[in-house]
Amino acid sequence: MYLSVIIPTKNDERHIRTTVQSVFDYLTGRSIDHEIIVVVNNSTDRTEELLNDIKSAIPTLRIISYQGTVGKGYAVKTGMLQASGQYRLFMDADNATKINELAKMMPFFQQSYDVVIGSIAVEGKKVMQGSEPWWRILFGKMGNLFIQIMAVPGIHDTQRGFKIFSASAADDIFPQLRINRWGFDIEVLALARKYGHKIKEVGVEWNNDIETSKVSLYAYVQVLLETVKIRLNLLTGKYKKKPVYA
Repeated sequence: MYLSVIIPTKNDERHIRTTVQSVFDYLTGRSIDHEIIVVVNNSTDRTEELLNDIKSAIPTLRIISYQGTVGKGYAVKTGMLQASGQYRLFMDADNATKINELAKMMPFFQQSYDVVIGSIAVEGKKVMQGSEPWWRILFGKMGNLFIQIMAVPGIHDTQRGFKIFSASAADDIFPQLRINRWGFDIEVLALARKYGHKIKEVGVEWNNDIETSKVSLYAYVQVLLETVKIRLNLLTGKYKKKPVYA
């Protein structure tokens, strides 16, 4: 298996069918051996029903569903731990960054990078008009300064939902995750650094649907609090050492 695509979703009936179909069409159109793992996180709308409706037409689709309010981080971890691809991408269900951005990111794995992340804070990014309200831009920039100081210096955008991992990096990182909600992106990158995996930040196109976005002002506060927790975990040795494979 070349590529696993993990899509965490919660109450995304507006987007989920289009997103999954676009991923399938893009990858099959390029004869890329793949699987699409959609992790349904406690949805109360028709998200899971819509996925089941298209499952017969998309043979590479797997659906994992669970109840209980756990968080996006838990959903991504669940998908990653069941993935079998040589490379493993997680992307947002609203298709804010489309699968075609894969083409500009994959070549970096041939340059000794193990983690390649989408960003709207470096060269090559394109933010569509209306995707980011002023308050999200402001809090995002302020929050990133704090995040860099506390956990991942040199990473200018930790929160984009489009990140690709080699299988070895994913196997090192995701079993160790302790953050189940919004701060998991920071924990993932902090652990990548801890375990010696090189990270490449690549500018991508971002077209966010603010009407259905689940990122609230409280989520920014939560991310900062979880960043402090990650820092403490690193300082107190809560994370295991990098596994040694036979």
